[in-house]
Amino acid sequence: MEDYKYLFKVVLIGEAGVGKTCLVRRFTQIWDTAGQEKFRSITQSYYRAAHGLILVYDVCSQNTFDALPQWMTDVEAFANQKVLSYLVGNKTDRMDAREVPTHIGRQFADRYEMNFLETSAKEADNVDKLFTDIAVRLTDEMRDRSRLAPDSNTTNISTNTKSISSCSQCFKP
Repeated sequence: MEDYKYLFKVVLIGEAGVGKTCLVRRFTQIWDTAGQEKFRSITQSYYRAAHGLILVYDVCSQNTFDALPQWMTDVEAFANQKVLSYLVGNKTDRMDAREVPTHIGRQFADRYEMNFLETSAKEADNVDKLFTDIAVRLTDEMRDRSRLAPDSNTTNISTNTKSISSCSQCFKP
């Protein structure tokens, strides 16, 4: 028997190089699209099975922010409408190179009814907050569902995970 009550699938998406792998290396049991973005071929079932979705852009790269509407097209087409979604601006440790202001990211998130947070995977700023917030919200949601259906069993969702390769740029030297 597993030692957890709930297992949630959280998908990280975004352009290559925005720091998805660096964010996820701080946690386990999180699914990373790990290079699939260059093919834009994430399957419908990958999105549909997700309980949480984190769309990441690099605050130091306007191009990664400009690609967000295309990612949202995929999310709207394939993800469950009730998926808990976050827009995350990563690499805030590089403030001298910032190209996307915080308020612009927040406006985008508000437009798509997403939660918004800025992080630095390198400095570990807001990374714990991001994943803890997702875990708490999803757990609360499951508890609420359990109260409505008292005879329901524990939800256990599992799929194969993609191992996270080493990322030398993720952490401070």
